[in-house]
Amino acid sequence: MGRFDEVYRAAAADPEGFWAAAAAEIDWTKTWDRVLDDSDPPYYRWFPGGELNTCHNAVDRHVESGRSAQAAIIYDSPVTDTIRTLTYAELQDQVARLAGALAARGVAKGDRVIVYMPMVPEAAVAMLACAR
Repeated sequence: MGRFDEVYRAAAADPEGFWAAAAAEIDWTKTWDRVLDDSDPPYYRWFPGGELNTCHNAVDRHVESGRSAQAAIIYDSPVTDTIRTLTYAELQDQVARLAGALAARGVAKGDRVIVYMPMVPEAAVAMLACAR
C-alpha cells in the first residue's frame, strides 16, 4: 500500500483524530475547544475556539528553528524565463517591511485588503504581510 492510501484510510477511519494530530503540528496562539463542531449542518466549524497566526506558521517558526537560510519560495516562470529563490529570512524581512508599511497607512486587524497581483513571490509576501 502506498503512503497516500495509508494516510487516506487513517483520515477516513477517524477524521477527528486524524485532523487533531495534523493540528498538533502547527503552533496555536489559543488551543481549540474541539476538532469539529457539526451541531449545525451543513455549517461545520473546524477547530472552534482556536486561534493561530498564519504568518508565524508559514514563516517565523521556520526562522526560529534555524531554517532561515533554506528556501521558502522558489519562483520559476517559463513566461519570463525567471527563476528566483527567497529564503525564510528574506521572506520574513520582506513580510515585516510590508506589514509595517501597511500599518503605517492605517491598515489594522479586521480590515479588508485586496491583493490583485500575478502569481509572483510578492503576492505571497503581500498575503503574509496582511496576516501578520
